[in-house]
This record gives sequence, C-alpha cells and structure tokens, in this order.
Amino acid sequence: MIYSKEVEIGGKILKIETGKLAKQSNGAVTVQYGETVVLVTAVAGDLREDIDFFPLSVEYREKAYAAGKIPGGFFKREGKPSDKEILSARLIDRPIRPLFADNYYNDTQVAAFVYSYDNENDPDVIAAVGASAALVISDIPFLEPVGEVRVCRVNGEFIVNPTNLQVEQSDLELVVAGTDSSIMMVEGEAKEISEEDMLSALKFAHGEIKKLVKVQNELRELCGKPKTVVPEKVIDQNLLNDVKELAYQKFKTIVASVLAKEERSAKNKELGDEVLAALAEKYPEQEKVVKEILHDMEKDLMRKRILEEGLRLDGRNTTQIRPITCELGVLPRPHGTALFTRGETQSLTTLTLGTKQDEQIIDGLATEYKKRFILHYNFPPFSVGEVGKYSGVGRREVGHGNLAERSLKNIIPPENVFPYMIRVNSEILESNGSSSMATVCAGSLALMDGGVPIKSAIAGIAMGLVKEGEQYAILTDILGNEDHLGDMDFKVAGSDKGISGFQMDIKIQGISFEIMEKALAQAKEGRLHILKIMNEAISAPRPQISKYAPILLSTKIPVDKIGTVIGPGGKVIQKIQKEFVVEISIEEDGTVSIAGQDHQKAKEAKEYIKLMVAEPEAGKNYNGKVVKITDFGAFVEFMPGTQGLLHISQVDIKRIDKVTDVLKEGDAIRVKLLSIENGKFSLSRKALLKEKEEPKTEVAKEVSE
Repeated sequence: MIYSKEVEIGGKILKIETGKLAKQSNGAVTVQYGETVVLVTAVAGDLREDIDFFPLSVEYREKAYAAGKIPGGFFKREGKPSDKEILSARLIDRPIRPLFADNYYNDTQVAAFVYSYDNENDPDVIAAVGASAALVISDIPFLEPVGEVRVCRVNGEFIVNPTNLQVEQSDLELVVAGTDSSIMMVEGEAKEISEEDMLSALKFAHGEIKKLVKVQNELRELCGKPKTVVPEKVIDQNLLNDVKELAYQKFKTIVASVLAKEERSAKNKELGDEVLAALAEKYPEQEKVVKEILHDMEKDLMRKRILEEGLRLDGRNTTQIRPITCELGVLPRPHGTALFTRGETQSLTTLTLGTKQDEQIIDGLATEYKKRFILHYNFPPFSVGEVGKYSGVGRREVGHGNLAERSLKNIIPPENVFPYMIRVNSEILESNGSSSMATVCAGSLALMDGGVPIKSAIAGIAMGLVKEGEQYAILTDILGNEDHLGDMDFKVAGSDKGISGFQMDIKIQGISFEIMEKALAQAKEGRLHILKIMNEAISAPRPQISKYAPILLSTKIPVDKIGTVIGPGGKVIQKIQKEFVVEISIEEDGTVSIAGQDHQKAKEAKEYIKLMVAEPEAGKNYNGKVVKITDFGAFVEFMPGTQGLLHISQVDIKRIDKVTDVLKEGDAIRVKLLSIENGKFSLSRKALLKEKEEPKTEVAKEVSE
C-alpha cells in the first residue's frame, strides 16, 4: 500500500511518500520538492549491551546521475563523501539525535540518497525532513517529528527554502530544525546582522517547521507502526545508596574545587577507582553500573551548583570569560600567523596567500565553481591529552572548519580589491571549550597579521545552558564538561556590528525563544569583550603582505587579443611564464592575472604582455632587441612579435661603416619608432642619442657665456 502526504512550503509542494521503495527498512520515504527527490531509510539493528551511548549513524549521499552528470576521476563512480555530503549528514544527525527514547541502545542507521536534483532546491533540508518522516512511521522509538528548512533574507524579506540564486543575493542564510514546540538546531551565516533580526528569522523558520511536523503526524496516523517499547533502566537501590554513601560528599568537594582539566580528570578517576575497589566484592560485575552512577552524580552536582549558587566548575560565574591571550607573527615563513589562547583552548592559525591556479574547484551536483577562500581545521588527539590515530579528516573537523569559514567569509575582500586565493589553517593545540570559536578569533587575527584588508575583526563565543524544569542558567564561554553535561551548545560569531556565523545544538527536547533571546544578548556581551582584547593585539590589517607571499599583478587586454597572448597550443604564454618565472591566467573578459615570487620579473611580465597587445605608435620610444644584422642595418624586435628596421644611418650619431661596429645580435637597445608605412616600421637609435646630447650642449653654451 502506498501512502503520501503533501504540504506547501515556500510556494512549492513538498510531497512525502512511503510504501513503494525500500520496504525492508523499518521506515522509508521519498521526499520530493520541485524536481529534487531524496530517498531516506531508517533501520534498527540489535541492542548493544556493551555500550552506554546511542549508536546512531547518519549517511547522506548525492548520486551524480541525479543532476544528469557523470562522476569525474578514473573510476567514473562516486567515491568517499565530499565535504558537502558530510555537512548535509550532520544537518540530519544533530536535530534527530536528542529525540530517541532514553536507554535505547540499538544500532540505528539513517541513510539519505539524492536520486534527482533540479539545480534549484538543495536536497539537504529535504533529506532531513525525510529522515524524520522515516523514523516517525517506523517502529523505532523516535519521540516526535522534526521539520527542517533553510531561510534567507533578500531585500529585507525572509524566504523559506530559497533557490541557489536567492541564497547568493541574501544577507542571511540559516538552516533551522525544530519540533512543533521549539527549536532543535541552527546553523548558518550572515553579513553582520543584529540579534533581533536573527531571532525574527528563527521565528519565521519555526512557523514553516510546524507545517512539516503536522504533515508527518498525518502520515503517521495513516501508516505508522507501533513503537518498540524500551524497558526502563533498573538500578539496584542498595547499590545506588552504597555508591552515594561512599562518593557523594567527596564528589561534591571535587565539583566545588577549581581544578585544571587534567587535575579534575585525575581526581574523578581516583574517586572512581576507590569506589569500585570498595564495592567489587559486594557487587561483582557491576563496574559499568557504578561508573554510570558516578557520572550522573557529577552531572547532578555540577548542574545544581550552577542553578543554586551561580558558580561553575572553574569558579567562574555564568557570564565570565576565561583569560585570553593573542600573539601575532609567531611563525617566520607563513604569510600570517596568530596564536589564540582562551583558558585551556588554543588555536595556532596560519594564513597562506595563493594565486588563481590555487583556487579550489568544487564539483558536485550543482554547477562546478571555484573557491578563493578556504578554512581548514585540524584537531589532533594530543589537544585533549589522548592517544589516537592520525588518519583522514573526521566529520567533526569538517563541520567545525565549515562553521569557522562561514563566520569569516563575508569579511574577505572581493577579488578586484585583493586578488589572492586565501587559505586559513587552524591547528588546535589544546581543547577545553569551543575550539571552533577559537579558530574564528585566531583566523581573524591571522588575516590581519598577513595584511589581508578585511573590513572588521570577527570573534566567536560558545554559550551553554543548564535547565531543570522552569529554572535555567545560560553560560558564557563553556568548558568541555559544561558542554558534555549541559543542555545546549550555542556558538555565535560576529563583529562589533553584528552576527556573521552561528550554530546551535541542544540535548533536550527544544528550548524556548525566551532562552534563545537571552542567550543571544549574553553572547553579544561576550563577543564584544573578546573583540576588545583582539583589537588591543592588532586593530587593523598590516599595511603590507608578507615578503614571502607571491606578488599578484593584473592588467586588462582586448578580448580579441587573448589568442595572441596564449599563442598556438599555448606556446606563447608558456614561453612568457618560463622566461619571467610567473604564473599567468586569463579570464574570458580579458583580465590577465600574473603571479610570481620575484616582484621585478612579475612587473616585467606585465609590461611585456601590455606591449604584446598594444598598437605601435610613431614617435614613441621602445626597449628593443637586435634579432638580425644586415649590411644596410639591423632588425629590432621593439614589441613582442613585432620587428622594425634600424637603418645603418640611424644606428649612431657619427657615421659608421658597419652595423657590427656598434651592434651585435642579442643586444638590448632603446629605439624610437620614426614612422609606419604599409605595415613596415622605421626605427632610430640616433634620435635618442641626439636627445641625450642636446642638454649637454645647452649647459656648455651657458658656461661659455
């Protein structure tokens, strides 16, 4: 039996259908929006009794055939997930993860496949709606439906699920996911918008999300399966009492102590080992349960202290920011560097300036394009004092790097102002709190240190939340433990003028707009505090770029002369690049970009190209090269590819018998173009020598008088 439901979103119909495809899954739906179609499946495996976390995995894949394309590369088939696919999978994972039943530890996998793409409607938010719908109609214990939309603002008007063109024209783009009652996830970027505008966008998005939730509930009523009942976790009350008697007061003391991350971890381990040893004989094979009790005890004590006393693990109140230091130029050879340290979080970020040829080519379902600003984020295991594998970049690193890149991208100067390709790279050397926001701060500082003319500094801060019933506390600049044991991770980046990037994830079933409004206001105060410290280190971009950066020059040539510069088979341009040791790229509009490490040679290459496309002018002086000598004169290449005759009578002021008495092939000489007749050019060296002689004659005359 096939079931389907439709809803109008942003003037287009979103259709959810089930019962036709992938029927062996616990739940499977196709979602169509415009001519973009995504299949999403949800499958549950066996209970994992060996773990104490929910083993959810989310996969998102874009098939090249969806856009009528054949994959590139030797194998001509899709390979490992692209950054876009990883980021899209995260947009699905983050809002659904908190909405599974407590104590549900079955292997669960959500997989989304893009089967059709219309080049207008991005499949990522459509796939997220499909993931929720597949879980809602399945027997998997998923608590309630989630809707997800993209919102942008064009000319002051909010648009839901905009086209790619509308996104390009907007000053705000965000992806919002939520339930019927509250927001679950936010991610996006903006051109320094206000907190009020941000909140308005979220409220607008939530109105559309409610429609998506409603249609999923209607589909569940038609064909939803009964949910699997997850048994409540039962803990021996005697064991609970014994652990509490042994550990509660000691844990209370540890929680109230101001300790470094490593010290706290060591104290916790010491207490845990002590409790386990004391109870090993009485409660054999209960080590896992004891550790869970201790974990929950630390969580409850930490949260209670914050709510009742307003004090956190490191002794700060709810609005204090840890000590910050900013150091610039810490490495000699990169084109810009910054070391940003906030508490126990540290980012060493570098700037590298490249040429047009260095731009990253992005080839996915959409039309291929190039990126001239990229930010990479690396999180080695030593940053948290652990031993780990050094393999490929993980999903978390891709996500954090993307957030930092989006937070900084709108302050990057346009290509006609600063023609360099820009790469910012963040190495996280320590982490206890938001390293992505440390990357934003360090990235802004590195750009200024490298002389990139950015329009303003950008800082980022991570906000947390502890909520019990109606009582709650918003935390500024959260620690790692406050993220782990708290209810929200809300990152906000921006300048002193407004917000440029944001990301929010929560671990409870949503938060109110009242909390979001207060969190945004508190985040603004924190951001301005950090910006003040950053501006004390460097308040404006350095006036010059690094001496180790390539010089970039540009000039414009007539479009009909592009072929002249390139030459047959590219021979001419290759010759220029080899002779002057430069890289040259030519745009369709005739813009020529020249890059080289040797500044003088790059300037010479620019002049050479300008001469190649220039028209010879009688009466103008040129630098030439003797290419051939005859009895009656010399042929001189005075413009690239253009030769003229320097008659023997025009070689020197005095009469000469042979041209070779003065010149030889290969000599570089200065000549004047005397005339142009029937495409032939007459040159003179004599005229320029006379011009040099005349001032001397005048001086001699004045002296004799």
